[in-house]
Amino acid sequence: MQNLPDLIQNLKAASVNLKREISKVIVGQDEIINQMLTALFANGHVLIEGVPGLAKTLMISSLAKALSLSFSRIQFTPDLMPSDITGTDILISNQDTGAKGFEYLKGPVFANMILADEINRTPPKTQSALLQAMQENTITSGNKTWKLEKPFIVMATQNPIEQEGTYPLPEAQLDRFMFYITIGYPSYEEEMKIVQSTTGLDIPQISAQLNASEIVEVQKAIRSLPVSDHVLKYAVDLVRRSRPNSEDADSEIKKWVSWGAGPRASQYLVLGAKAVAAMDGRLSPSEDDVRRVAQIVLRHRILVSFAAEAEGITSSDIVTRLLK
Repeated sequence: MQNLPDLIQNLKAASVNLKREISKVIVGQDEIINQMLTALFANGHVLIEGVPGLAKTLMISSLAKALSLSFSRIQFTPDLMPSDITGTDILISNQDTGAKGFEYLKGPVFANMILADEINRTPPKTQSALLQAMQENTITSGNKTWKLEKPFIVMATQNPIEQEGTYPLPEAQLDRFMFYITIGYPSYEEEMKIVQSTTGLDIPQISAQLNASEIVEVQKAIRSLPVSDHVLKYAVDLVRRSRPNSEDADSEIKKWVSWGAGPRASQYLVLGAKAVAAMDGRLSPSEDDVRRVAQIVLRHRILVSFAAEAEGITSSDIVTRLLK
């Protein structure tokens, strides 16, 4: 591995190039693209929520094209089975000897980047097929365990509407996602540009900027960045204050929150802050970097109480209060 300062400066330049390539296809959404790249370099999975037509799928597939990675899209439907994701044993026969045996046919999860499209449309049994892959980077079939190639990133999408026929993700699986990103509608100027650029004949071509080995090297470099004690303390304190049974929590948190964020949130706050700093060309994260990722790390890990729901208070509001 090349020396750390040079690698971080190369990452800063690569981030700019990646954003430029993706912007050929995606209009606006700069902050969303930045958050997706942050998760990629921090080696974390992402859940993206937004109403239909906001280019969630296009954004992820464009990012895959800007990276020289193997890519799989899994369309989650109510009839999707776990083996449709992980793979299955098939019976084959040897044409020369006539001997029969089982061979494992790998599923679409065996890729560097997975687009799990509309993940909340499939039953929990199938959703959980991703759990082992996301947490352990392995797939087990029968008595064999297969290691997934690095990097391995799951980027899942879900729609906040059309709740009938959907299966909300259980907390255990939500916790596997480093970031929970929500996409809003574009501005008037952006929507004008989207319509203008997508109703003509020109099809922009995206060129790859980084390959798999370079991304793995970057991910290792980001983990090796030093973190000062006060930044570490700030991240841990932020998470601990979200727990209603903690002595650090204030009275309103005790009233509004049923369950706070767990230790994984502290880990992801620090990793996310490291990635943000590295993408800016800095060798150590600050408290401000922690704040920049706090909302997308914490909001899906905080379960609000009935009292909060009655007052219209969301988990995002709780995170905003914690940051203040």
